[in-house]
Amino acid sequence: MSDKETKKELQSFLRRLRVKIDVFGIIYLDRRPKNIETLAALELTPKQRDEIIQNLTVEDYYKGPRKEDFHSDDAQMWEFGKQVNDEEVYIKITLGRTSSSAICISFHIAERPIQYPFKEE
Repeated sequence: MSDKETKKELQSFLRRLRVKIDVFGIIYLDRRPKNIETLAALELTPKQRDEIIQNLTVEDYYKGPRKEDFHSDDAQMWEFGKQVNDEEVYIKITLGRTSSSAICISFHIAERPIQYPFKEE
């Protein structure tokens, strides 16, 4: 897929994600300790985390889409990075099943540097 096609698909995903969150909300898989620890380390409230997800942009894109079968029927999984309180946060998200919440699989301090293919330097 070309960069232009990826950007177009990414923009569509982000629009659908915002609508889905507005209608059905978002589920965070917080059973992983590093996801919860990140909220505490960065002093983020769950509402602030929601706002970070809803404000993701094409420039925050890292990788994807990849097929995601575990949490959804046939949804694609996208990966992003975001600077939050001087830390780079890794975010992995899927739209989830039809007529249900979006699913944030990962929201934690990045374990390695994230490359942003569409970020302007």
